[in-house]
Amino acid sequence: MLDHLRPDPRPAPPMVARAVQPLDAPLPEELRDKITIDVIHDGAHLPPELTVDGEGRPIPPELIHESFVRERDWGALLVAERVAARLGLPAVHTVNTARCLLDFGRFPGISRKGASHLGRASINEPFNTRLSSGQARRLLEEHYDAISQHMDEAIRGRQLKIAIHSYDRTNPSGTERPQVSIVSRSQGYQNDGVMPYGVFDPLYPDILAEFTVDRILPSRMSLLLERMGVPVAHNYPYLLPEGSPEVRHQVWSFFDWLQLRWEAHHPDTEGDPAFERVWEMLKDTNLRSSEAGALRSYIHRFRRAPEGEERLFAEAERAYRNLGAFIEAGDRALVREYRRSTERAMSFGIEVRKDMMWRFDSAGQPVELEPSRALCIADRIAEAIVVYLLEDRPHTDRSAEWARDGRWYGPGGQPTK
Repeated sequence: MLDHLRPDPRPAPPMVARAVQPLDAPLPEELRDKITIDVIHDGAHLPPELTVDGEGRPIPPELIHESFVRERDWGALLVAERVAARLGLPAVHTVNTARCLLDFGRFPGISRKGASHLGRASINEPFNTRLSSGQARRLLEEHYDAISQHMDEAIRGRQLKIAIHSYDRTNPSGTERPQVSIVSRSQGYQNDGVMPYGVFDPLYPDILAEFTVDRILPSRMSLLLERMGVPVAHNYPYLLPEGSPEVRHQVWSFFDWLQLRWEAHHPDTEGDPAFERVWEMLKDTNLRSSEAGALRSYIHRFRRAPEGEERLFAEAERAYRNLGAFIEAGDRALVREYRRSTERAMSFGIEVRKDMMWRFDSAGQPVELEPSRALCIADRIAEAIVVYLLEDRPHTDRSAEWARDGRWYGPGGQPTK
C-alpha cells in the first residue's frame, strides 16, 4: 500500500497553524490580518489507541482504510496553502486528526446508524458503533475541544474565514460534479427559510442565515474561474450543515458584535455574572459547555435550576429577556445594521474536485499528486479575493433605488424584517 494511503499513527496536535511562504503581498497588512484560511478534512493522524474497540479488539483495518480514503479531502491543503501564499498570509490552519475518526465539520457526538451525509455527528463509521463511551468522550475532549480552541483563537476578530475542501468527482447517483463549488448557505435555512429549531439560540436572527458571505465575493470568484474555463456551482451538490465551523462562526460573530453594542449602551452589565452566563450560552455554538446547556434548558425547556443556583439562573433569564428586547427595538434596526455592515464577519467554503489534484486508479484510490490544475484554480481564487477586497467591497455608490433592503435586495416589493 502506498504510504499516503496509510493513516499516520505518530503523535500530532489535533490542529496546527502550518507556516506558508508568501509568494505575493497584494493586500495591505490590515487586510491580510483579517483573513483566516483553514482545512479541517485533510488530516492523516489516527491515534493507535483508538483503532481498537471498547473491548480492546482491533477495529478491522480494511474498514478503517476504506473510511480513511473516502472521507479525506485529498488535495485541500495544497489549494489552501497556494491561496494563502498568493494572498501573502503567513499560515494555514489545518486539522491533523483524520476525518474518518473525527469530523470537526459536524456537531460533537456519535452518528446514528444510517445518518445522511449532512445529518451526521462528528464520530462516524466505523468508530461510532465500536468505540466505548469512555473512548468517545476522550476523543471529543482531547481532539474536538482542542480543535475548537485553536479555531476560536484563529478566527476571533477576523473578518473573512475561508474553508478549503475537496469533494468526489460524482454524486452517489453517478452524476458529475463541477470542478469547483462555493458553499455559503446553511442546509436548514435553504429548506425552511428559518434556522432549525433547537440548534442555535432563537435570538440569532433567521435572516442572517440567508448567506454567510457577501454574494459579490462568490460571484467575483465564479467570474474569474469561469473565464479560465473552470465550471463553478453555488451551494451544490450540498449546503453547509449547521454544525460546520462556517455556520457556527456566523452565529458566534453576531453575538460577539451584539455584546459590544449592548455593553456600549449598558456598561454596568460588563462582568455581571448573570450576563456572563448568558453570553457563554449564546456563544456555545459547538454545544460543548455543560453550564451553557443547563441555562439553555432552564430558559427554553423550563427545567429546574441546579440546586443553589436558582437566583443566578433567574437573573440570567431576566438578562436574556432584556437582550431579546434590545434586538427587537426599533423594528429590529440592529439586525438590519449588522446584516448590511461592511464589517460583518464572513465565512464560506470552497470545494475543489479531488481529481483536479490527484490521479485516481480504477478502484478509486488516489495514486499520485498532480498539482498543476489545482494551483491554477488556487491562483484565481486568490485573485478574486484581492479584487473583491480592494475594488468590490469598498464600492458603495448604489442609488437609493437599489438600496440593500428586504430579504432580497430591492426594488420589487416591501422590505421584510
